[in-house]
Amino acid sequence: MDKSIDTATHETKKRNQRHNREDQVAKKIVWLIVTAVMFVVLVVGFVVYSNVSYNFQPYNVKDTQKVEVEVENGYTLRDLADVLEEKKLIRSASMFNFYLKTKDIGDLQAGHYAISPSMTFDEIITVIKTGRVDKSLVLATVLVKEGVTLEDIAQVVAQNTPIDAQTFMATAQDEAFIAELVSKYPDLLTSMTTSQGVKYKLEGYLFPATYDYVKADDAKSMITKMVDKTNTVMNRYYATIQSQNKTVHQVLTMASLAEKEGVTDEDRRKIVSVFNNRLVANMPLQSDITVLYALGVHKELVTYADLEVDSPYNLYKHTGYGPGPFNSPSESAITATLNPEQTDYLYFVADLKTGNVYYSRTIEEHNALVEQYVNH
Repeated sequence: MDKSIDTATHETKKRNQRHNREDQVAKKIVWLIVTAVMFVVLVVGFVVYSNVSYNFQPYNVKDTQKVEVEVENGYTLRDLADVLEEKKLIRSASMFNFYLKTKDIGDLQAGHYAISPSMTFDEIITVIKTGRVDKSLVLATVLVKEGVTLEDIAQVVAQNTPIDAQTFMATAQDEAFIAELVSKYPDLLTSMTTSQGVKYKLEGYLFPATYDYVKADDAKSMITKMVDKTNTVMNRYYATIQSQNKTVHQVLTMASLAEKEGVTDEDRRKIVSVFNNRLVANMPLQSDITVLYALGVHKELVTYADLEVDSPYNLYKHTGYGPGPFNSPSESAITATLNPEQTDYLYFVADLKTGNVYYSRTIEEHNALVEQYVNH
């Protein structure tokens, strides 16, 4: 046999054997890698599953004591989840928020709910979804009427809760607390911070509504509820306010005048029109409401002596909007402010007996109406 052929055959066999060994090594390496990856996946999966399973469990199955949870107006599902985690009623806000999105919850109903750490996610959701507000948690209610001032609100709170008026007013003027509110509600309160000569910065920002008082409430929490309600209402109007090149502060200030000067929506829209026309003409608004606020009194008729009160709120002496709102306006007054009648009236006067409002374009017409419906 030819030795060269034998040598070639031998080399081929060696090469094939080497390739086979390399293939076997490669297969072992691949098998090891796949095994390692599968092991890691299984371990990670087990950890994730354990974590998810753990976070889905009640916070403490043995603790059945009910904890008060307040759902404020405008709360999102995420807000609710954060509150539940903060109160140690669930293990994970993120997990609960994710689970909530798989359920048809709808809008959250504001109120006070009784929830225990022993409840499952589904049990908590049932309480929230059915709106099972625990009225036993509510110790009192506070009715803030349309058109009342901050000082009036302090008195109402004091009459219905253990929070005295002095504490309420002091809290409402606390600069650090106001800064917290501005940070929490920037769309609502930022324009207020730039106004000069304001008597009370939060005047006009505590919305007229009924508020629950619960055991944990103090002046801060009550004021926050009222500001939060205003923000919830005003959320519907922020875009419109911006499109009209106005500030929230201006709108609430004008609305507070419309609130007290008019009774019907139609009259409020016309009254706002009068005030807008006077602003354009650089005329003082000359609203008695502004004088009464400057004086700090409530009365039917304003005297000539009253008109001389030295205050930036006296809009007989000063032009423009004044420093800020004169009371807490209703949503009706706010919508009238944003949707006024288009008129050329510059004056109006109300018949105090009937409540009818009469409008005029000239001072002569106005004086005649005053003589007929007021002086007479």
